[in-house]
Amino acid sequence: MKRAFIPSADTLIAFECAARHLSFTRAAEELHLTQGAISKQVRHLEDRLGVELFRRVRQRIVLTDAGRLYLHDIRGALEQMTAATRQVMSYAGSADVLNLAVLPTFGTRWLAPRLAEFGRRYPDAGLNLSVRLQPFDFDEEPFDGAIHHGDPVWAGAITERLFAEEVVPVASRAFRDRFGIRTPQDLARVPRLQLATRPLAWRQWFDLAGVETDAAFQGARFEQFVMISEAAIHHAGAALIPRFFVEAELASGRLVRLFDLSLDQQTAYYFVYPEGRTMRPVVAAFRNWLMEEARTARIKREMMLPE
Repeated sequence: MKRAFIPSADTLIAFECAARHLSFTRAAEELHLTQGAISKQVRHLEDRLGVELFRRVRQRIVLTDAGRLYLHDIRGALEQMTAATRQVMSYAGSADVLNLAVLPTFGTRWLAPRLAEFGRRYPDAGLNLSVRLQPFDFDEEPFDGAIHHGDPVWAGAITERLFAEEVVPVASRAFRDRFGIRTPQDLARVPRLQLATRPLAWRQWFDLAGVETDAAFQGARFEQFVMISEAAIHHAGAALIPRFFVEAELASGRLVRLFDLSLDQQTAYYFVYPEGRTMRPVVAAFRNWLMEEARTARIKREMMLPE
């Protein structure tokens, strides 16, 4: 790649800002430049690319087809540059930084509330969390480890089990009372919330409860547990949710557990890290702390104590 061909970051930022506002004047105000400076950078960019990015129509500007396409690609590149810069800046003041990929609901409901304790134990450690929903190649992604749900299979990586899921039926107290839910059979006739990634959950729970129904797959579908739990809290239906995701809601009464019957999934949560790579001290420290927290959570679950 010839670097001389690549426009400067200042030029690309000026173009993105002008395209976002469709105004050189407003772009100049945001970037603390003159309107003439923005116009000059855009003209220079157009000359360099050999295409017109804006069309001047009376007293305003509009993007050409080439301009819209370029904006889409350049915006993504600028966002990547911004994220990379912030990530590097996060190393300031930290002896070592751990880059971890997490599942969104696990990260917000289980991991995040416990991170203060990790920070107290290892005050010099930095931590960057990013969301990843599927396994990836550690050689192509800038991560030291990941939280994975499913089977203990991840190419080129070591998986260490944290805990399995205990999935419980929950709803708001108002929903339970309104529909008169008293037996597992009653759940077959009320609105139920479905998780898109666990399409068999209600069928499995009904089988466990000895309930025969043709309606196990009916109900509104959601992509994440965060969404389905919020819907349940606001009386949209009954939901099957891992117990540790809704401990706070059950304790506060925003949700109630409908029945003691729980669905123990065969899949589990795992801490995953690349095989064959020397484990840095911060990764080893996090791994040991995480396994300890998971072990404590398992013991509390077995004792039926709130976490």
